[in-house]
Amino acid sequence: MTPSFTQTAAFLWSVADLLRGDFKQSQYGRIILPFTLLRRLECVLEKDKPEVLKKFAEVSRMNLPEEAYEKMLLRSTAAKFFNTSPMDLSKLGESGIFRK
Repeated sequence: MTPSFTQTAAFLWSVADLLRGDFKQSQYGRIILPFTLLRRLECVLEKDKPEVLKKFAEVSRMNLPEEAYEKMLLRSTAAKFFNTSPMDLSKLGESGIFRK
């Protein structure tokens, strides 16, 4: 069964409450919730990301208009959006993450 919006919101706030010792309550909107959203998006895109990155490397050499390569990249993912960054939150803090 899919959780409702209210259940999801309650879960997110419960996670924020767990981190209360590290962050002030006023920082939730600026720090905790955006990272929670970013991590959720990463999880949605995780399965297709290697294929998208491979296709992006191939398509970026073609010098196509942005709309054309966007359509080509969307074909390599089941989602309606994609991420071409090699970085993710699991690599946060590692050295050399900005190498191409």
